[in-house]
Order: sequence, then structure tokens, then C-alpha cells
Amino acid sequence: MTHPRRIAAAEEVAAKDSQGRVRVVVDPDPTGPPTALRTANPSWNCVGDAATHHIVFQDDVLLAEEFFAYVEKTAAAVPGEAVAFYEGWEGRNSGVVRLGALTGEHWAYAIDEHVPSLALMLPADAARGYARFAAEHGDGWPYDVVIQRYLKTLDIPVRLAVPCTVDHDDVPSLAGNSKHGWRRATLFSSEVVDVTTYTCASFSVVPFYQYGESKCAVRGDARWEYLDTDRYLRRIGLAERCDGDFADAGTVGAKGEAGLPAVVRRQVWLTAFATGAVVAGLTERDPDPETAGAVMDSLGPGGLCEEYTGAELLPMIPLIRELALAAFESGRAARRAGGDTTAPVTPAAGVVVTGGSPAFGEQLAGLLTDAGCGAAYAGQLGPEQDGDVRTLVHLGDPHSGHRVSDLLADAEKLGIERLVHVSSAAVYRGAGTGDRTEDSLSAQPHDAEARAWWDEEQECLRWGGETGTPVQIVRVAEQVGAHAPLRGVLATWMLQAWTRRPMVLAEGRHHQVVDHRDLAEALAAVLAGPVRSPVYNVASARYDETEFAELAAETARRTPWEQAAGAGTPHTPPMSTALITAETGWQASAPVRNGARAQAQWLACDTHDHIPGAPRQDTDA
Repeated sequence: MTHPRRIAAAEEVAAKDSQGRVRVVVDPDPTGPPTALRTANPSWNCVGDAATHHIVFQDDVLLAEEFFAYVEKTAAAVPGEAVAFYEGWEGRNSGVVRLGALTGEHWAYAIDEHVPSLALMLPADAARGYARFAAEHGDGWPYDVVIQRYLKTLDIPVRLAVPCTVDHDDVPSLAGNSKHGWRRATLFSSEVVDVTTYTCASFSVVPFYQYGESKCAVRGDARWEYLDTDRYLRRIGLAERCDGDFADAGTVGAKGEAGLPAVVRRQVWLTAFATGAVVAGLTERDPDPETAGAVMDSLGPGGLCEEYTGAELLPMIPLIRELALAAFESGRAARRAGGDTTAPVTPAAGVVVTGGSPAFGEQLAGLLTDAGCGAAYAGQLGPEQDGDVRTLVHLGDPHSGHRVSDLLADAEKLGIERLVHVSSAAVYRGAGTGDRTEDSLSAQPHDAEARAWWDEEQECLRWGGETGTPVQIVRVAEQVGAHAPLRGVLATWMLQAWTRRPMVLAEGRHHQVVDHRDLAEALAAVLAGPVRSPVYNVASARYDETEFAELAAETARRTPWEQAAGAGTPHTPPMSTALITAETGWQASAPVRNGARAQAQWLACDTHDHIPGAPRQDTDA
């Protein structure tokens, strides 16, 4: 697939197949908005009648020697799977390739993310069906997201080649991807490896470095969870060892004026340490030193390519490699010394979380547990609830279809001794401008949306007074992070940005948000002490309209903005959080940009629905 401006490069790729089976497909509307999706449809729709498989290349690829013979063998060996011969160093799946290489695997299954589509092979029947799916469900989403969703509907797994046998020829992107920076394969071999097995590894924990942040993908019973790596290491009991070894590493990777920034050193160390711990749990063999060095060479550029230019990254690579190799060995040693650290080290659950979507409730319970407040998610209360649970955190929502009166009746039967009801800043809608304090609302609001939230709060407070059960209300700003409710302004804008629709701005608005990690820390702070005030406001940060739109565009995709006509709907005013800080010591600390990025990725890669433009909250992959 190519554009007329790069047809010569595409023809050069096609000529590498001595049997002449590769056809060049040109963008059908080369003057239209830049998107790979438009050219992908005819590229997947030209499958040969006798073909068993179909492979689509983008035109900026470098192929390993003897690539086509290798592809033929692969197609014959794994006829029902999708095969990606390239994985960029900037993706979540770079961590999969890295683990595969360090454990001696030739193949590894991709984790949930947009499908790497620089050189992707599908079974012929699946290839023939793609164009129709994209026409019906593409809706402006990026090409690699659409094909991920398509393969999920067919239940076709994606296997990654280890090492990659295709690399990215770093030329300016015509599809608008140059803003993602310098892009290359995680580990590229210019010569095809002599593959003797097609067994494919599947990793349940995958450390990766992306957007300057160290993360771990952790597979649960129902979905993948994407944790900050330091949080994952605390869960498995290796955080102290990691921090101690990092301090002992001293100046590794910090030599002279060209040394690495402190935040880069820390995030690189976390990623490589966690990688070492995972590898030590998978194999006792030492990795090939040359391979280990090569995958650590790509670690830094992958995590930093959106922040630094290629010229800036080049002198950083050897410093990052040195630091990462030291951290990798430290993680291996820690895992070996610590025995089986795969099971999380968690306190007993004394708190039950109810309400909300299962994905968000489970996430919040995990974050509460990380904060030292052992919690479990139950959805709805019932007689099967653990008798040792005495505290209830309920995620309120007057639009959920569940009556709060039923919850309170069950809570009374179970002997719940404390209730924290998570409400919304929407209760202040229509209450004027300026920061709202907890006591600024003393009567039922006139705004219908505010009144719905108010009525739920009042029912909880009345129940507490009647039963003698302490009840506290926590009013939260618009939630930011994975599994956030889709009704928020940020989620709405992100969906518009992902699907190339203009974001609609309203002049004069101001926004407050709360990162999910801050919400969990605030709840833990409230529960750590005695009941004081009945209501607290919780928020992480505030933005004016333009700043908020910039956050959506930066973390999702650049798209035009337009001003809304007319006055629009009532808006929620900002809240003061001084009271909860004064009484519990809680202060917002989570980096909101990090949470917004997680939300944007979740909307694109981890939610799937029959209509991709409007994913349901309960359809997390």
C-alpha cells in the first residue's frame, strides 16, 4: 500500500519477491486527509483466488534476506493466525518481543494494543473480509485499531516474529504518524533466523517503556491491567529491592554532562528490572549477551521517541543500554532470591467496592489495596459477601438502573459499619461560578442532573442517621484514566479525536478532573481515620477550555476544534479540595497527563463494541 509520492519505494519492495506476487496498491484519494485506512481497504481486498494467505506491506519497510521463503514456511505452519513481522520499539508489544528474545523464543503472541501493521499477514479468507468490516465499522478510527477490532471479532490471534524480520525505513509519514518520532523495530534481524519451531510464547506479565513511563501489562482473569511498574513491583514484593539496587547503581547511565535525566534513569531502571524479574521466572538460562544488548538498545528510543528527536536519542542509547543491562541483572537476581513472586502480596480485604462497571470497580479495589486499604470488588452486595467486610465504598450513579435503597437494605443486613458513597461534582451544576465548597449546597438543586446526584446522597445520609451507621459522601470531579465513564467531556473529545471528528468547544468553561490513582488515595485517606466531615470534594487538576482540548488532542490524536453555537448545557463549576486536605492530609499527586494517556489508549485499544465509535463500558478486552 502506498501513495503516489512514494510509489517508487513501493515498487522496490514489490520487486524483492522473485515470483512477482506482490502488487502495488495506490491511495484511491491521494489528495484527501492523510490516513492509512483509506488505502488499507483495497490492499486487503485484492487477495488472489488461489492464495491461502495475504500479506500487506506499508511502503516504508526494510525486509530481511530470504524473507519471502520464510513467509511461505510460516504461512504453512500457522494457517489460522495473523502474523506481524514487525513490532515497533514504541509499542506495548515491544515488551513482548523483548521478553521473547531474552527467553530464546522465536514467536510470541501480542497483547492488547493496536495491531502492528507495517507487514501483516492474514489467512486469505480473513483478508477478504476486512474491507467490508472497515467500511461498516471503521468510522474514522486509525487503521491499526480497526484491524485489531476486526481480528478480535474473528478470534484470530496475532503472533509476533522474534526477532522482527521487517524494519521501518525511517522516512516522514504520510499518514500523520511522524509526530510519534523516530520509529524502528524492537529487534530486527537482516537475515532470517532458521526457525525450527512454531511454538508461540504467551506472557502473562509484560514490562514496557512507552511515552516516558514504565508500565507492566498484567493479565487477569477477565482483562489486561496496565500498572505503573513501581506499583506492580510493590504488589509482588520486589519494590524495596528494586529501589535499593537503583540507589546502589550510583552513576550508571549518568556520566558527565551527557548523562541521562533523573526521570529517564528511574523509568529505564524500573522497566529493565521488571523485565529481569519476569525473565528469571520463565527460564534459568542466561540470555545471549548480544541479544540482551540489542533489545536494551531499543528500550530508550521506544520510550522516549515522542519527546526526543533521533539526533538527541543517539548519544543516550549507550547510556541507557548500560543502565538497563545492570537493572535487568538486578531484577533476575531479585527474583531468584525471592522465590516465586508472581502472586501479589496483598492485605486482607476489609473493604468491599460496589457499583460502577466491573472493570473500573476491580481497578479501584486494586488501587485501594495498593494504598494499604485491602479491598475487593463485588458489583452488588449479597448474602455471599465475606462476613469480615465492615466497610462499603459504593460508586454512585443515579443512571445505573440500580436503586441505592436496595444497596442500603443489603448493607444493613450484612452489618456494614461504615459507608463511603462516591458521588459526583455534577451535584453542583447550575450552582454558579467560583469554587464550590462542601457546604455551599444546602438544598435540593434546580438542575435535573445535579438533583439526581443530590437525591442519592441524601438517601445515603438519611439511612446513616436512621441506622447509626457513619456515612460520608465523596464528590469527585470528571474521572480520568482507563475505564472512566464515557459521559465525561474528555472521553467525548477523545472519541471525536480518534475518529477524526472536530472537538466541539464551549467558550468560557473550566474543567476539573480526578485521576483514578488520586481517587483511590483520597478514599484510603478518608478510611484511615475517624469520620469527621460528612462530605468531601476530590479533584486532581483544573483546566480552561483550550487547555483541556489540548490534553485530549495530545493524548489521543490531533483533530480540528470548533466552537459550539449557543449557550449549551449547564456546566459543573470547579470545587475546592481544601477540606479533605486539611482533615486527612490528602493531596493530589498523580500525573494527570499519564492518566489521560491511559484513558485514550483504553478507548482505542481496550474497548470493543459492535459500533467502535461508542464502546460500552462493560466490553473491556
